[in-house]
Amino acid sequence: MQKKSWWIGALVVVILLALGGGWYHFSHPATIAKTPVQAPRYVEKRHVKLVALGDSLTHGQGDETKRGGYVDIIKHKIEHHYRKTTVTTVNYGVSGDRSDQILARLKSQKRIRADLRHADVITMTVGGNDLMQHLEVDALDSPNQIDQDVNQSTKTYRKKLHALFDAVRQQNPRAPIFVMSIYNPFYAYFPDVTTINNAIVKWNQTTRQVMGTYHRMYFVDINHLMSYGQYTTKASRQRLVKAEKKINRGKISQQRAIEVMDNKDHNLNDYISTDDNFHPNHRGYEHIATKLFRSMCHHDSWEYVKR
Repeated sequence: MQKKSWWIGALVVVILLALGGGWYHFSHPATIAKTPVQAPRYVEKRHVKLVALGDSLTHGQGDETKRGGYVDIIKHKIEHHYRKTTVTTVNYGVSGDRSDQILARLKSQKRIRADLRHADVITMTVGGNDLMQHLEVDALDSPNQIDQDVNQSTKTYRKKLHALFDAVRQQNPRAPIFVMSIYNPFYAYFPDVTTINNAIVKWNQTTRQVMGTYHRMYFVDINHLMSYGQYTTKASRQRLVKAEKKINRGKISQQRAIEVMDNKDHNLNDYISTDDNFHPNHRGYEHIATKLFRSMCHHDSWEYVKR
């Protein structure tokens, strides 16, 4: 009888352990099926505010349609591509402004600062007038002297850019900023004069380097696009150089430059306005907007909101 009771007791213990082990298996946190974590959902914004700040290229100088150059075009590109989004643009481009003058307007005008604070995306054109200020003085100097002056001037330009970008970021630390490069509007007439091209490359490098010290700033390089115009192949540019070398002989003469600027009916570059032979025409602005839009699509945080 005692032996039988011992066996019964042992059997009960075994059953309890088995049940306990099964309960442990199904209830222990390590074995409970985890609820999948849903990734955040990003949806297109219903409304986007684009604030454009800069010089004559932002103003739309040279656009024969008088619609505001690339700023108007980029608005329609965004709305066409992102069907659910409407775009409001504010254009603070002023022809002739250098980087320090753009900064002065930002500091003195409350409206600019308010619009920047509420911007989803910011576009800028800057630097062309800073460089022209020096090239106009140095135009008749030797190529070596021009190179030296440009190299020296980039130090001042770098400081001015930092001051401008700091001021913009102070108003809006989050919105992506897209900055267009400068270009050579006289390339088609002086393709054999390397001093201008070298100065523009150096200036663009400086802009890009300064931008690299800030978050969410993107450089849109339009130099070759606008400088070369329709001369898109190396062979076509070589023919252009050969033809112009007979006229220029590797130098810029004041007389030749005046002739180019005063010709109101024709320009060798199909993307440059014949009004001043300096700024883009509407076709040129369309190409600029296309380059800008590609960059904006690649860096598209301005377009989506997390839900």
